[in-house]
Amino acid sequence: MADIPAIKGRVTDADTQAPLAGATLSIPELRISVVSNQNGEYHFPSLPSKGRFLIEVKFIGYKSVVQTINTTSLASVDFKLEKSVIEVQEVVVTGTLNSSMNTKNSTSVAVVNKADLLRLPSNNIVDAISRIPGVSQITTGAAISKPVIRGMSYNRVITLSDGVKQEGQQWGDEHGIEIDQYRADRVEVLRGAASLLYGSDAMGGVINIIDPLPPSEGEIKGEFLTNYATNNGLSGTSAMIEGNSNGFVWRGRGSYKNAFGYNTPDYRLPNSGFHETNLSSQLGFNKAWGYVHLDLSSFRQKLGLPEFERNESGQFILEPEEEGEEGTVMSPSLYKTRNLFTPLQDIRHYKAALNSYVLLGEGKLRSTIAFQNNQRRELEESETDPSLFFDLKTYSYDLKYYFKELNSWERVIGVSGAFQNNKNKAEELLVPDYDSYDLGAFAYAKKNWTNTTFNAGLRFDYRNIDGKQMEEEGEPKFSAFSNNFSNISGAIGFTHEINSRFTLKANIGSAFRAPNVAELSTDGIHEGTARYEKGNPNLDPERSIYADAAVSYHTSKMNIFLNAYNNYIHQYIYLRRLSDDEIIDDHEVYHYVQDNANLYGFEAGLTLHPVSLIHFENSFSLTRARNNSTKDDLPFTPAPVLRNELRFEPEFKNLQNTWFSIGLDNVFKQNHVDLLETPSPAYTLVNASVGTTVKLGSQTLQLSVSANNLFDKAYIDHLSRFKNDGFLNPGRNISFGLFVPLVLSGVK
Repeated sequence: MADIPAIKGRVTDADTQAPLAGATLSIPELRISVVSNQNGEYHFPSLPSKGRFLIEVKFIGYKSVVQTINTTSLASVDFKLEKSVIEVQEVVVTGTLNSSMNTKNSTSVAVVNKADLLRLPSNNIVDAISRIPGVSQITTGAAISKPVIRGMSYNRVITLSDGVKQEGQQWGDEHGIEIDQYRADRVEVLRGAASLLYGSDAMGGVINIIDPLPPSEGEIKGEFLTNYATNNGLSGTSAMIEGNSNGFVWRGRGSYKNAFGYNTPDYRLPNSGFHETNLSSQLGFNKAWGYVHLDLSSFRQKLGLPEFERNESGQFILEPEEEGEEGTVMSPSLYKTRNLFTPLQDIRHYKAALNSYVLLGEGKLRSTIAFQNNQRRELEESETDPSLFFDLKTYSYDLKYYFKELNSWERVIGVSGAFQNNKNKAEELLVPDYDSYDLGAFAYAKKNWTNTTFNAGLRFDYRNIDGKQMEEEGEPKFSAFSNNFSNISGAIGFTHEINSRFTLKANIGSAFRAPNVAELSTDGIHEGTARYEKGNPNLDPERSIYADAAVSYHTSKMNIFLNAYNNYIHQYIYLRRLSDDEIIDDHEVYHYVQDNANLYGFEAGLTLHPVSLIHFENSFSLTRARNNSTKDDLPFTPAPVLRNELRFEPEFKNLQNTWFSIGLDNVFKQNHVDLLETPSPAYTLVNASVGTTVKLGSQTLQLSVSANNLFDKAYIDHLSRFKNDGFLNPGRNISFGLFVPLVLSGVK
């Protein structure tokens, strides 16, 4: 397919007509971007000879512009940007089926960009996005965070990275997400069921972690960032370099994090530290026919598990050597050591993903083929001989064909599937070896009018899971089983822009989740929860009917939104004690059972920017989750939370993007608890931060200092898994950050 002459033009200030140097112009669908030069000029050197694509123009302090270009006839276009003092929600969403303006996308999507990820200190990627209204986290110390979207977590939320569904041991309480947080250029969170696009496990929502677009033609650039946190000595460092030579794109990144036990207002929690090493790379081509990218990554994390008792004086003690002994008081040197000791986890995750986007006939074919290997070792007594060792291999594919747009109708069909093999490589067994196979197919259509969009889709899913017969220490442990699950789901969505300020959105549909291997077959003591858990091979899939609606209103100085949702789930799966007298190996026995459930709630936000100096942001989230059969509440339901942040953004000579902020996290009491839980009291945390960008010649340095829990408040979050042990959440934490973007050659 022949190239067209380069699309080029200028980016200028709409009022003064002055050129805007450094504006970013991107076509997310093609994974390409360019930067305007000193004269405001830009050019895309190689684009498809025909097709319609969305181009986005961004420049700090200006309202972003989005325009659809037709490469069949268009050779040049100029952009005039208007100054804006308020940051409206991201205008382009790239992680849904089609890249589109958020006002024309019916899904409730929230975006955290690179600047926000750098501004807000965090222990991991889930921690970084947990301030989004409707999003929270189930934590096991500083290292393990499981995302919660509108009250759902574990296998009810999908995480995507490199366009691939992350496959680890999501069913486990102490199993986090194996992703390098420093890789992310933006994170898009789809709040609400997304089974139409992703099949099983997307009942609660999707977290899409997106790498940066490749650099402009002829450019080599990179970045270096480092941070340090006083609470647990967390030091994190990451370096990246990437380039683009005649459409050949490449990237390499290395990251390392290290922390010792975190400090609470009353004590330091030993063995709650972690080490993490990440390596990733990308090789590919961006050409007129599309792109193909190969992404490789390696994740390794070792983390301690603080399973210790305390004596009457509150001192932590080592496990007694013989029954009846009081135990030895832990040495002070162990509280801040970076050398982990048992019990601990050793997690490794390797991934290869081949992503392509190819113009094919009158349409476009997008594909992702991936391999993942997740290795999880749990070491209880020996640091070399694991007591539990899961080795999970996943082979997956995803193909989508986009037909040529016809009368403003966008039409897409797709097929996806995965094969999994999980083996136990240690003597202790919690779940059996198993094989699973997934297959899904869908059709989707979207109609665009001037101010209204309508979309609808239908999907079929099939999953087979075969558990193996196994023995433990010569005794029968698991019986063989084979389960087949299938489902047809559908969804419709509607978006209407009442005017340039008011937007309405609504969705209704069905979603589906097949039981996971733990729910079907687990039989043993789950050390992380100190209970004996038993699976049920006769479980049915969860099926839900959901509806949500959203309204937003924005002006040049104000932004308001309100999202409301209801999710009815038929045959919701959860753990319950069936008899108070059932005890195995001195542990209470819990069984996986099913009942109907209902989750509902809302998110609301108000942002005020009366003048360029002041930014005042407020949000509130509430979720209720009820078991319709027992009339009890579901476990791990987040407490209502009100967040307020007042940020000052003054202008100083020789400094850029300076801010001072003070924030309040007001977490309400949570009395709506499961029978296995206890209520949690309310608490308020005060946070503060300051940051700026210093320019040294042509080089910039971004500096920041942040303080979380400024007044060292003692509290236990309702979603902390340390709550049952009485361990407090971290106290005051001051973080120092440095970010250095580097342009080594090409556009500056």
